[in-house]
Amino acid sequence: MTEDSKDNKTWKEEIEISSDALIGKIKDLAAEAQVRRVRIIEPDGDVAVDIPLSVGAIAGGVVVLAAPVLAIIGAIAAFATKVKIEIVREEESKGEDDTD
Repeated sequence: MTEDSKDNKTWKEEIEISSDALIGKIKDLAAEAQVRRVRIIEPDGDVAVDIPLSVGAIAGGVVVLAAPVLAIIGAIAAFATKVKIEIVREEESKGEDDTD
């Protein structure tokens, strides 16, 4: 962890999505540089999957998700009609007070 990363602000948002669009949405979110974590929440409120993401997960704009994670997401999509996705985003500080 670098010193700059300590100043970053994070925030959460929740969206409800149909199971048909779940895998595509997860891939889109993983491609966004600001997204740090994605949680899939079942209709009963339990967290089904917690996926930590980092800039290192993105290689040349192509999202690399492990096959087991995609299999779990696919299984969730098969059993639930709608799920909630909790997205944790990080805003990088601008460093306006740096005098280097």
